[in-house]
Amino acid sequence: MNLSEKSIENVEYMIDEIKQKLKVLNLGAIKPSHFDGEMYEELKEIYELVMKKDSFSPNEMQALVEELGNLRANK
Repeated sequence: MNLSEKSIENVEYMIDEIKQKLKVLNLGAIKPSHFDGEMYEELKEIYELVMKKDSFSPNEMQALVEELGNLRANK
């Protein structure tokens, strides 16, 4: 998958992968529709960070979820 291109499909892919990796319990809390193209690069940076690590402390998980919340469109 070429994540260098901004697309709805890429946003959906990255969000799904982040949710799986972080084992987000409330899957409805993070939806691809919450993100717009303006925040694509920031979302991609979070995705790359999450994919590099094997595990996360509770504090890291909280920080990542908060950052995703900050990126949400139409907050």
